[in-house]
Amino acid sequence: MGWSDTEARACLKRLFAAALAAADPLTALPRHLPDPPCQGRTIVVGVGKAAAKMALAVERAWPEVPLTGLVIAPHGADVPDPPASRRIALRFGSHPLPDAAGAAAAAELLALLRGLSARDLVLFLVSGGGSALSTLPAPGLTLDDLLAVNRELLRSGAPIQEMNCIRKHLSAFSGGRLAAAAHPARVVTLAISDVPGDDPAVIASGPTVPDPTSFAEARALVAHYRMRLPEAAIRHLAAAEEESPKPGDPRLATGELRMIATPMLSLRAMAEAARAEGLAPLILGDALEGEARELGRVLAGIARGVAAHGTPLSRPAVLLSGGETTVTLPPDAMAGGGGRSMEGLLGLALTLEGAPGIWALMADTDGIDGKSDAAGAIATPDTLARARAAGLDPRAKLAAHDSYAVFQAVGDLVVTGPTLTNVNDVRAVLVV
Repeated sequence: MGWSDTEARACLKRLFAAALAAADPLTALPRHLPDPPCQGRTIVVGVGKAAAKMALAVERAWPEVPLTGLVIAPHGADVPDPPASRRIALRFGSHPLPDAAGAAAAAELLALLRGLSARDLVLFLVSGGGSALSTLPAPGLTLDDLLAVNRELLRSGAPIQEMNCIRKHLSAFSGGRLAAAAHPARVVTLAISDVPGDDPAVIASGPTVPDPTSFAEARALVAHYRMRLPEAAIRHLAAAEEESPKPGDPRLATGELRMIATPMLSLRAMAEAARAEGLAPLILGDALEGEARELGRVLAGIARGVAAHGTPLSRPAVLLSGGETTVTLPPDAMAGGGGRSMEGLLGLALTLEGAPGIWALMADTDGIDGKSDAAGAIATPDTLARARAAGLDPRAKLAAHDSYAVFQAVGDLVVTGPTLTNVNDVRAVLVV
């Protein structure tokens, strides 16, 4: 007996819910907390899309521990029921483009770390989005300079690792500089990964870990992608006066990293939920990259192989993947609605062209795909037919980077609101 459209949609939403639950800081963080210091202070600082919820998890887990601190979250990303008396202050900044509020908060955060002793504990809570939220210009640069840099980075199509190499060398906050400021205190970093390979040097541009990249690498990337940076940024990269802390730097010797949630952990939770649904899951990987629409086409091809030949596994099955794709815009082009997930999903739908028995969900675990109000969307065998009946040309919308308009018109958006966590994009392609 075949699956109905309603059953397939509900199944995909349950798998997405399982991914989010596995990355919820309220459940994932407490078991990774270190023992608080017997003597000395405990200072809790943090940046990222999950910062508010991570801070709440610490406050709940340590009700009797004297705490001070400050975390920076995106505007509007407060927890639904904050504590009546906050011990960890909450500040807000902008993402993906930084703002003055975030820069001021980053300076305030660094000020809390000055003058600490070896008896003190700094608990650093970090998650994706922290680079933009804690944008603090290096000496000689302005926030307007870094705003122009970030716009160019987002247009370039460069992977996150390469974007962060450039950011670190224009920053007074990232690339190990936070841990250096806290020296000689013990620094324990609790991280939620949103990057391929879970590299802590890439998550929020690695404020507490050594930076293996260099000014020379940053300059080479600017040239490779033909980025049009402000003159002040070009001069700063050329001068290369103060390198970021490198591996072996004694100021970072007492640091410790604990990864509390990752893309793979969420994909494994989705696979477990899929088995409970009677599906055979296959995790294709947690670090799939490349152009979003092209990845959608590849996933469509694999799904066709499952449907037609039972390869690489037999129906009913679900193909699971994670990672951060890119959407490359031509110079001076403006994108329509939607982001990586919806663009990839529309690429998949156009490749399948109504193939029966295949549904897919692609969404960002932070609840915001691109600049839209949706986490992502669901594609069904009749998504394209319904879009065309509504007067839309899906192929033209993909060319205009306006996938949101297609899925909004047919009622296939997945709307969660900000989830206050972030383990990057997840994708589930259901073949029944």
